[in-house]
Amino acid sequence: MLNGQVAIVSGGMGDIGRAIARELARLGADVALGDLREPSEVGSFLRELEAREVKVRYDKVDVSDAGAVEAWVRAVEQALGAPALIVPNAAIVTLADFRTVKPEQWTRELRINLDGAFYLAQAAAKRLLELKKPGRVVFVGSWAAHAPHMHIPAYCAAKAGLRMLMKCMALELAPHNILVNEVAPGYVDAGLSGRFFDADPRKREKAREIVPVGHLIQPDDVAREVAHLCDARLKHVTGSVLLMDGGLSLVTAGHSPEEK
Repeated sequence: MLNGQVAIVSGGMGDIGRAIARELARLGADVALGDLREPSEVGSFLRELEAREVKVRYDKVDVSDAGAVEAWVRAVEQALGAPALIVPNAAIVTLADFRTVKPEQWTRELRINLDGAFYLAQAAAKRLLELKKPGRVVFVGSWAAHAPHMHIPAYCAAKAGLRMLMKCMALELAPHNILVNEVAPGYVDAGLSGRFFDADPRKREKAREIVPVGHLIQPDDVAREVAHLCDARLKHVTGSVLLMDGGLSLVTAGHSPEEK
């Protein structure tokens, strides 16, 4: 389905990033990953992707550095071709409410979660415009963009900003056949939440009970929806939020993992 396409994924060595890379490679895309890990630490995962008979590239890159992101996009184009499937996925979260979050924590979250997503989306999309090529941008957002989570206000603010960035980009790029959308997961049994769940399985069960559909999201679930929005056959979907929270938004605001 994605044969001949080049994908670029930030936060590529996290749980969701790796799942996205696997799914895009499974569908035939060449994949460029960026993260903060040293290249020597990612060799086994790259070999796993290469076993799909696709080209793979990894770069250590700090997405909060606009110049580094631009250099990364250029290096990917030289090695694999201009990326047409753009997945800004890198994110961090700090458990600190409005009264206790420190200015440096607030700034760091917005720099990575919002600025970093903008830098990648802008650099890669501008190159597609220069080449007059179509493309797909899929932001990995969150239901926290619209559901208040008192314990992570910086994350909520960043993801809300990401959603409006997505809509502005979608409107501007639509005439150029570059479609821009967001996948917005709810409770994912991986990453930060997964570590809390592993430490206390009772929290996992309580979280599952809150979700109307009765089960938590796996990284592979997110990856399949990202790949769905990368499909060239979707010609009319842009500026949309694919909300995959299992109905959480219908019944509850956000809770801290400690409260689950």
